[in-house]
Order: sequence, then structure tokens, then C-alpha cells
Amino acid sequence: MTEERTDANRNAVVNFDSNFLDLRAVDVARGDRIVLHDVNLTIRTGEHVAILGPNGCGKSTLILTMTCQIYPMVRPGMQVRIFGRERWDLTQLRKHFGVVGAGTMGAELPGERTAVTTGLDAVTAGFFSASTLWPNLVVTAEMRARAAEALERMEATHLSEQLVGTMSAGEKRRILIARALVHRPRQLLLDEPSNALDLAAQRELRETLRRLAQEGTGLLLVTHHLGDILPEIERIILMREGRIIADGPRAELLTTARLSELFKTQVRIGRDEEWLHSW
Repeated sequence: MTEERTDANRNAVVNFDSNFLDLRAVDVARGDRIVLHDVNLTIRTGEHVAILGPNGCGKSTLILTMTCQIYPMVRPGMQVRIFGRERWDLTQLRKHFGVVGAGTMGAELPGERTAVTTGLDAVTAGFFSASTLWPNLVVTAEMRARAAEALERMEATHLSEQLVGTMSAGEKRRILIARALVHRPRQLLLDEPSNALDLAAQRELRETLRRLAQEGTGLLLVTHHLGDILPEIERIILMREGRIIADGPRAELLTTARLSELFKTQVRIGRDEEWLHSW
């Protein structure tokens, strides 16, 4: 059965049986330099994928293209479709596609008021892409309930009344992901999810992301850390110098030879039960 959801503000029907992402012949320029070259990529809705590559390979530009924050160069054959649609209002897209950016100490949380906002209010404010619950915002009982649900999914209910400014980096990351989950998105993008987290916080976060994957939320991880790639992720995309150079099963691409070539250095891979790590 085809699953559809109506966007009330745009009266548009979103078909979730379509692919989450379809990119064809995509070139992206930033300034006077082309940084993405002929990108062709399809990701199914609900699929778990990791995009791996060294710093400067174009991962961040690809994220901005996926989230409609920058646009490709117009040329014959170029196509960008998200959930089957070529045009999106960014605020509406965020209702179906959650995004958690990279950064240190929760710097991605918006606005100067965030530090003195409780965890629950910061998550609830995610409905409005706001830093806090300003007096002009109308918060419904359903919003509060869904924010509490998102905190529970992140095993972060203990942060509901804690001020964001007093939280650790790992706790702030949980708040960020809960904000992205309030709309119950079908796909969640995480950019360098373990950045700035200590070993304990990394482990806790990765176990939480595994649970989200097992519950049916599609995960798209963008990273250069092998340890971020969850066991549930079976498809790997390798990027270098603005191009996708390989796309296939993890068993074929997460090898010493492939990663040494990708990062232009000798890479060794270790295994700990279901997890991989490199040095």
C-alpha cells in the first residue's frame, strides 16, 4: 500500500514509497570553484547509508545540496528530487527529513537563549526552528507530547528540566537529535555524529542510533570515522575530491586496501564484535 502524507500548508502529497533522494548529473559550485562533480545518487526511503571520505572531499556541500540550502548548476539532465519532489519549502522539508549537523559542544543549537532553555523546551522549539519557546509561539498539547516522546526515544527524559547551558556535549547531542525527531521524520541525516564526544558518550550515542535504525528511521551518516558506521548500515558511499568514487556493500568497501586508497595513507582496520575501528 502506498503511504502518503499531505503537507497542509502546501496542499501537496508526499509519497513515501518514492525514493528519499534522487540526484542526477549534479555539479555544485561554491564561489568560482566547482566542488561537486557529476554526482549521481539514489537513496531509498528508510535505507541506512554511510558517506565516508577525507576532509575536503565534498561531504558538507553534498549535505547542503540534500537539504536544499544550496543548489546545483543548471545543465541538461540535472535532477534533484527529495521524496519524489523537485521543489520544497525548507521548513516543510524538515518535517520529513531530520538533520543533525556537526559541531562542538552543541553549537548547532540556535540562538543566544538556548543556554538558559530547558531540554524539553529546546526540543519543543524544534517545531518552530527556534532557540526557545518565545511568547508568540503557540505550543499545542500534541507538540509537548511529541517532544517528550522524542526525549524518551533518545533516553534523555532526565534532561527535560535541565538547562541546555549546563549539559555536556553528549547530552546536547541527544537534545539535537530529539529536536530532529519531533516531526517523526522518515529519514535522519547526521553529520559527524560523534564529533567532540568522549568515548563513553560516543558509545551511548551509537547504541541509541542503532535503536532508531531498528525502529525504522532511515539513517544517513556522513563521517570520516569508521567507528560511526553502525552495524545496521550495509551500504557505503566513498567520496574524494568532490566525486563519488565507490558505492556498494560494506563488506566490499570497508577494507584496508579501499580505505588506504581513499585517505591516501596506510589504514588498518580492527573489529570488535559488530563494530569496526581504524588507525
